[in-house]
Amino acid sequence: MALIVQKYGGTSVGSPERIKKVAQRVAKYQEQGHQVVVVVSAMSGETNRLIELAKTIQAQPDPRELDVVISTGEQVTIGLMAMALMQEGLQAKSYTGAQVQILTDSAFTKARILSIDEQSIRTDLANGCVVVVAGFQGMDEEGNITTLGRGGSDTTGVAIAAALRADECQIYTDVDGVYTTDPRVVPEARRLKNITFEEMLEMASLGSKVLQIRAVEFAGKYKVKLRVLSSFSEDFGQEGAGTLITFEEDNKMEQAIISGIAFNRDEAKITVRGVPDKPGIAYQILGPVSDANIDVDIIIQNVGVDGTTDFSFTVHRNEFAKAMDILKNKVQKHIGARDVIGDDKTAKVSVVGVGMRSHVGIASKMFRTLAEEGINIQMISTSEIKISVIIDEKYLELAVRVLHQAFDLDQEIL
Repeated sequence: MALIVQKYGGTSVGSPERIKKVAQRVAKYQEQGHQVVVVVSAMSGETNRLIELAKTIQAQPDPRELDVVISTGEQVTIGLMAMALMQEGLQAKSYTGAQVQILTDSAFTKARILSIDEQSIRTDLANGCVVVVAGFQGMDEEGNITTLGRGGSDTTGVAIAAALRADECQIYTDVDGVYTTDPRVVPEARRLKNITFEEMLEMASLGSKVLQIRAVEFAGKYKVKLRVLSSFSEDFGQEGAGTLITFEEDNKMEQAIISGIAFNRDEAKITVRGVPDKPGIAYQILGPVSDANIDVDIIIQNVGVDGTTDFSFTVHRNEFAKAMDILKNKVQKHIGARDVIGDDKTAKVSVVGVGMRSHVGIASKMFRTLAEEGINIQMISTSEIKISVIIDEKYLELAVRVLHQAFDLDQEIL
């Protein structure tokens, strides 16, 4: 008998029919002797509807009151799910985040979990009950309702699994696992049976939308075994279904030098040219950008010539205009830079794999593959298990396809 936490996203519980399907799935797990905790999101589209509803009253909704409004989406789902489980002949009990006492900080709309009082869940499980918990929400020390930000139900599921020391946390979504890359770009993309937490953390941070990055961080910190599954397939309960995210790098995993190709279309590159080559200049450029709450990704500073240098970095495309305005109107004259140029039609492509630690030549193979297709590399960033490049956006899909083929990611590992 295992203790399993199952998290179902909005599309998985998007209608009464789908909620009933989930209840049938949970019933089969309990028939196998497992204890099950179900964490659910709001029904598909409901959170957006509630946000728009709030905006009809207040153009910039008060964060505390907005959390009160949008947390009701999950409350509807947990009640319906508990009813559906009862219809399957199971004992079931629903809990809001506050009722479970998921304690968070007071950062409304983007709160972080501090602790969970899991005792009531344990008592219900011991009595043969299926426990249904609202994802995405908690309560601060003042008793205020808080929400965890987009994708927060994943984090709730992992946090509850950690608190209960569950055997596995299963994240059910509309895809059947983690793929070597996006199958919409590369039809030959292959579902991975296993991937390490390190690799999944890189994939999530680089644009893979399968799991929320905070959930992966949480799982890694508390060593929670994660499995990504599709709520629309019938392979539940089967050995090896979905993708298992784990710390264990077995022999099969070590044979895979590269596990996946991640990409992000929403990159913009900015270059501050003719910058005085002196200590503190990087802070003088990036300090005002950071103060405007703009995240900076890849940073490159060229070798100085004649006392000046060029300083380049990337930001999210949505923040490109704001960053350019700050640099042109506040920074350029202050530091004595020659000019500021930008390009908001760039993209980032990354190869990810723990095998990089023990294999040489990955970077040269990546660069050669792109060169053979006439794709110019504008910026490069590396870590122990990742190489990222910035390229012209129009070459993004071609780059992903040729790299996927070059690293044999369409081939099953024997």
